[in-house]
Amino acid sequence: MDPSLAFFGIGGSRMREAGVDILVDAAEIAVVGLVEVISHFSVISDAFCRMKKILKSEPPDLLILIDYPDFNLLLAKVAKSANVKILYYISPQVWAWRVGRVKKIGRVVDHMAVVFPFEVPFYEKEGVPVSFVGHPLVDSVCPTMTRTEAQRKFALDPERKTVGLFPGSRKQEIRNLFPVILESAELLRKQFPDVQFILPLAASLRRIDIDAMLSASGLDIIVVEGMGYDVMQVCDAIVTVSGTVTLEIAMIGVPMVIIYKVSPISYMIGKRLIRVDHIGICNIVAGERIVRELIQHDAIPEKIVEELARILTDGEYADSIKDKLGRVRLKLGKGGSSAAVAEIAFTMLQ
Repeated sequence: MDPSLAFFGIGGSRMREAGVDILVDAAEIAVVGLVEVISHFSVISDAFCRMKKILKSEPPDLLILIDYPDFNLLLAKVAKSANVKILYYISPQVWAWRVGRVKKIGRVVDHMAVVFPFEVPFYEKEGVPVSFVGHPLVDSVCPTMTRTEAQRKFALDPERKTVGLFPGSRKQEIRNLFPVILESAELLRKQFPDVQFILPLAASLRRIDIDAMLSASGLDIIVVEGMGYDVMQVCDAIVTVSGTVTLEIAMIGVPMVIIYKVSPISYMIGKRLIRVDHIGICNIVAGERIVRELIQHDAIPEKIVEELARILTDGEYADSIKDKLGRVRLKLGKGGSSAAVAEIAFTMLQ
């Protein structure tokens, strides 16, 4: 829309490839949980101070904030004092906890671009300019090949059941949950000797981050770098950490079991504050527990295997999950969300 525009900020390899001047690597500050944030405080603080200095010394024409509310709302306050216009894309989960943040957001944010339709009333009620732009995954979640082609590409036997292992994109998740996922795979192999495993490696991780654990498990696991949606479509069942990936899997239509675990202190605090009945985004969007969630002390190999085994052996159960997952996609808009956000940003720049 305007080739003369220049971008700088916080991000990863994809943003760098898109032409953004990356001043802080997002992977360094991507942590979840109170204890985890405290342990990374110096890195997060350094990143904030660097961005704060730039906002004051060389204020941009527009600041686009994406998710990460505790960091970004502080940054928004700095930008507001420098008379920088602020567009917030991907709303903080005000519907899940700390509803009072809507008022705080309204004081510093000029426009909200939200990806779930049920988020709009929260902002309209407080008079915050808001647009439902649809979810970007509607456009991006699409395998690059057929299921048969993908099975051939990944050297999978189409006659055998395939289970996907999705340990997450953060190193914190690899430490906390990958050992549990591997133990689950070992147990499942004992029940189903013919089962084959596949693992998509997130772009934010390297093989070295998982190799030691993989070798120690002794399991034959096909590791694929990139092509995450092609990996999803060859799976008969998936065990995955909580996060956006659950929505991606839902849109492909694969039955899954969601696991989630943080430090005991973070869990205790979160349990008191969170106001939703589900932790998986696909379940939240659906408004019901479509797929099983195993949280904290329930995230153990025995319970994970119990659910995976049911998905693999009970066709009627698996089909009912697939049917409900199909309805989730319909609630996320008709596509074109990135273009819609770009239009909002372009208008604000005028």
